[in-house]
Amino acid sequence: MNIAVVGLSHKTAPVEVREKLSVPEDALETAIAQLCSYPHIQEATILSTCNRLEIYIVTSETDNGIREVTQFLAEWSKLALTQLRQHLFILLHQDAVMHLMRVAAGLDSLVLGEGQILAQVKHTHKIGQQYSGIGTILNRLFKQAITAGKRVRTETSIGTGAVSISSAAVELAHLKTENLAACRVAILGAGKMSRLVVQHLLSKGASQITILNRSMERAQELASQFAGAELCLHPLSEMFSVIATADLVFTSTASAEPLLDRDQLTATLAVSRPLMIIDISVPRNVHANVGELSQVQLFNVDDLKAVVSQNQESRRQMAMEAEALLEEELTAFDVWWRSLETVPTISSLRDKIETIREQELEKALSRLGSEFADKHQEVIEALTRGIVNKILHDPMVQLRAQQDIETRRRAMQSLQMLFNLNSSESIANSNG
Repeated sequence: MNIAVVGLSHKTAPVEVREKLSVPEDALETAIAQLCSYPHIQEATILSTCNRLEIYIVTSETDNGIREVTQFLAEWSKLALTQLRQHLFILLHQDAVMHLMRVAAGLDSLVLGEGQILAQVKHTHKIGQQYSGIGTILNRLFKQAITAGKRVRTETSIGTGAVSISSAAVELAHLKTENLAACRVAILGAGKMSRLVVQHLLSKGASQITILNRSMERAQELASQFAGAELCLHPLSEMFSVIATADLVFTSTASAEPLLDRDQLTATLAVSRPLMIIDISVPRNVHANVGELSQVQLFNVDDLKAVVSQNQESRRQMAMEAEALLEEELTAFDVWWRSLETVPTISSLRDKIETIREQELEKALSRLGSEFADKHQEVIEALTRGIVNKILHDPMVQLRAQQDIETRRRAMQSLQMLFNLNSSESIANSNG
């Protein structure tokens, strides 16, 4: 068995490629089931965010497992394999384990040290379990990665003052507008990203903010978190009338198709009216052809890199501290991973000893007579179980604790030979 991750991120692929590989929430069950149906994939789960799409698998044959994931990605994105491969990264076992830990800690994010990704890793773990993609190995991997992410956030100061995608978007707007406080702002969407946009806009002095969302209940829920601000709420169906009078628009919805394109905005905007649009959605909510309009300034998530880079240097030293913590978590996972090799031997030994115990107990009870046996069976059962557990305890602990692979394998071979664990007749013979 091997762990592998196949994926792409803001480091390897532009937004126009990433959006083709985005897996929406309502498609995760189907996608995970399809991955697990391949012959060489035993476990699988999908981490899909605006900046990355990563598929974690446990595979019996690494090359074939990776080939199956790559084929799945090509079919899902409708991109030719030759076009897709140039954007993909593939990491195996220790590299895959360390990568997930770095992701959970925010060290692989566009915004170094951002905190949202840890919640997304937790969600990926939960969804993978819910849809039966995650088994023993990925379960342990994700738990260890989540522990690593929490440690980095609590034991280093990398997250202090860290910017999110939303705050970087507001910072970009602040840099590009003369007076953000005077802008009429429209925000399409009422999810977590939009909530953070509102939060950062208010901190910059913006006061004319309108939220548009398909669900008015969701919009009201967002507005209730900013009781002191007078947010205007509109259904998404009214977006063109709102945009017609806006100076600045942020888009952050889960729509898989663009909500705005050039023709719609041509019909909506006065020719002389300037408009800035910052689209922080993946897939994009705004068609690229909107950038062709002379009165519109259009930005997407990839345009935030310049803003983010200004904030990165101060956190690089903290990232080095974080890497040391991740090495500890990687070692802990490796110890567990190596111990898996001992499981068949330990199980065989326990099964053999348990079978002997049951057979000898049955003979002893039959000699003691039914009246004595019925009265004292529970006590005798507990006694024999206790003896077996105590005898097995030290060999099992020592076997699991062996760090050196060869030493551990020699110990397992010795146990198999001494207790005749490989013979199908061994248990029957032990009773003769």
